[in-house]
Amino acid sequence: MTKPTLVRQLAGFAARARQEGVGPELRADATRRVLDLLGNSVAALHTPAAVAVRNLVREWGGHPHATALGLPERCPALSAALVNGTLAHALDFDDTHLPSVLHPSASVVPAALAAAQSYGRDGAALLDAVAVGIELTVRVGLGGYDAELGNSVFFERGLHATAICGALGGAAAAAMLAGLDEAGIAHAMGIAASMGSGLLEANRTGGTVKRVHCGWAAHAAVAAAGLARAGLTGPPTVLEGRFGLLQAYCGERARPEAIVEELGVRWELPRVFIKPYPCNHFTHAGIDAALRLRAHGIRAADIVRLELGAPTAALRTIGEPAEAKARPESGYHAAFSGPYTVAAALLGGGGLGVFHEDFTDRAARDPARLALAALVTCVPDRRCDEIFPRQFPAVLTAHLRDGTSVTERVDANRGGPENPLSAAELATKFRLNTARLLGGRADQVSDAIHHLAELDTLDPLLELFEAAED
Repeated sequence: MTKPTLVRQLAGFAARARQEGVGPELRADATRRVLDLLGNSVAALHTPAAVAVRNLVREWGGHPHATALGLPERCPALSAALVNGTLAHALDFDDTHLPSVLHPSASVVPAALAAAQSYGRDGAALLDAVAVGIELTVRVGLGGYDAELGNSVFFERGLHATAICGALGGAAAAAMLAGLDEAGIAHAMGIAASMGSGLLEANRTGGTVKRVHCGWAAHAAVAAAGLARAGLTGPPTVLEGRFGLLQAYCGERARPEAIVEELGVRWELPRVFIKPYPCNHFTHAGIDAALRLRAHGIRAADIVRLELGAPTAALRTIGEPAEAKARPESGYHAAFSGPYTVAAALLGGGGLGVFHEDFTDRAARDPARLALAALVTCVPDRRCDEIFPRQFPAVLTAHLRDGTSVTERVDANRGGPENPLSAAELATKFRLNTARLLGGRADQVSDAIHHLAELDTLDPLLELFEAAED
């Protein structure tokens, strides 16, 4: 008997989960993902990228099937997925999987929400689809992880695996909610593989297009599921084929077998990190180290020089070009700067260490932060290279005016399975993210999300967000 192709194995896994459910523990994990993502999305409502996408969606019009956050009226599911996926990734506060180095929930959850609302599915079905969609997204990403290289091949080639793989995982989730069988789910994923895309150059030199990558992936996912439902088909060897996704994007370094290794036995979903800080994940361990120095009483006035050691691959995002990272051109670009984020944490940021107010354009021009950032030299660190990308580690050394130095090394990022955020910290993050727009209703919304598995329809939950207008 011929072994099923990779996409068919993934689709079979998804079809079984749709029939049997993923179980209470994984549903609880998926609930945390939905809570985190919706909080991040509400916080992003007034970002320029989100406003631009909402304005475009309003121009498009269409049948009112699903809720787009920040719009008082419903819109087509495709448009809702585009808006909500853009919001989910706009502040770089979305969760991260390692070592695939991608943000799975930002594409999958918006696609699943739009599909679930459009097809009238209940909360349990949504959570099953979210769990499976995230799992399949990161597994496709793992097919592009090269242990010898010590990094994602997608990332090394400047490709945004988050959007590329997220389109496939989102399509699986949307197809589950559309009621498609194993073959239909496989076709949806095969179709989505021709739609996912994204380049990472904006991380280095500017531009806001990256903020829409997850929105477009979610949009593609819902479209792919709809096209499969209408009868369009995808290639059976879309992942491992000669002209398939892995060969096209990763070449000979791809590992197709990793995609289905222990599928259904070992879940990657619980290993997805929830971010404590709204900035590029490569900066987080440096922030952790800076907060530790601050807790030890180190102040900016004491410092003559700072050395930030990080993985070589990460430095291409947070340390290069050195001049641009020391003086980021905007608050958005500050979120991708190792020197700036260290300075913000040492000077005292908001939220759980640094927060949205630390990444405004005004904050990025603050003379005190820029003066401290100018003292930071970014260097590759051997131990960090050995750990990366299973963690995004850092080591920070402060050289002080009295001739001494203090070093803090962070091997395990805050927010990951080895150093998780507590329920209280996650609640704090959601409350702070939604305070301006939800106000006193934040706890009501949080409670509704925690009871997602019990909801017969998503409308009561999503209607709570319709009041959060732009």
